[in-house]
Amino acid sequence: MDIDYVQYEDYTPGNETDDSSSTDHVNFGPSESPVLTHVLVAVNIIISAIGLVGNSLVIWICGCKMKRTVITTWYISLAISDFLFCAFLPLEVFYMITSHWPFGLLLCRLTSSVLFLNMYSSVFLLVLISMDRCIMISFPVWSHNHRRVQKAFGVVLLMWLLSALLTLPSLIFRQTTIHGSVTQCHTNYMGHSRHRAVVLTRFICGFLIPFLMIVICCSVLAFKMTRLTMKSTKPYKVMAALILSFFFCWVPYHSFVLLELDLQNQSVEVIQTGLKVGATLAAANSFLSPVLYVFIGNDFKQTLKRSLMSRIEDAMAEDFRTGGLSHSRCKSMEVIHNQIKPLA
Repeated sequence: MDIDYVQYEDYTPGNETDDSSSTDHVNFGPSESPVLTHVLVAVNIIISAIGLVGNSLVIWICGCKMKRTVITTWYISLAISDFLFCAFLPLEVFYMITSHWPFGLLLCRLTSSVLFLNMYSSVFLLVLISMDRCIMISFPVWSHNHRRVQKAFGVVLLMWLLSALLTLPSLIFRQTTIHGSVTQCHTNYMGHSRHRAVVLTRFICGFLIPFLMIVICCSVLAFKMTRLTMKSTKPYKVMAALILSFFFCWVPYHSFVLLELDLQNQSVEVIQTGLKVGATLAAANSFLSPVLYVFIGNDFKQTLKRSLMSRIEDAMAEDFRTGGLSHSRCKSMEVIHNQIKPLA
């Protein structure tokens, strides 16, 4: 099948292509092996399912069951960003399977844009979390007097606005092309210079600068914590795990996107496969956060356990009421209450 360079990697979320490349109309053969396609489809389905459930749980716990604080404001925003991406991911899974995009131009642009909106908002939130922790340790008195949920909410709004502005190229340059009965969703920068500018902006603003800021904050934190006696290091372990997971998931994607800028000196098959695998790893970042909260975040885990136990208690109480066994209900609820107290 003869495929333009502008279309050879179409189904990958947010892929970077340039129709001015000299590789137009080269026969690339199959886009990838059937085994790789099946693996990527399965992985993306798992990411979408776990991400939707896990991030919904984080939004519910942090938004409804935990006291609203500056920290929960950061984590709710992170969960919302990941949830949005997981909600659009099934459309990409469909495209991966069928190589046909029947959802129209608007969803073609939105699906690609959500990946980069998630990338920018996630890394900016990680910078905010790192800076916030650093300020708390370095200036505890000032932090106590000035850290407010309202201010954190305002900063989050500014962060979303900046992320949306940096995501605009995906909305502008993404397009659909009809080939007979098949519609393809791809990126067309109409010039190598635009392609390079967008890729470098994403790498610098969405990876390099935030990475340096986070490293500086973490270095200060590590230095300060060696001189302090901490009640618990759990929050810092969660923060460190979130940062490591983000950069582990995004490094392969950025690496292959930068290599794609010099496609004439690279293997097209390697770049194609690398971008698809890299985009899937980037997508995996959207479901790792709730997993890390449960396994590392002690406060979140205890709140989740209490919330689930209270719901079981309410459900059982309702069953007893409908059965009319008031004495048994009282005894059973006393037993349940005594079991829940140690867990809480």
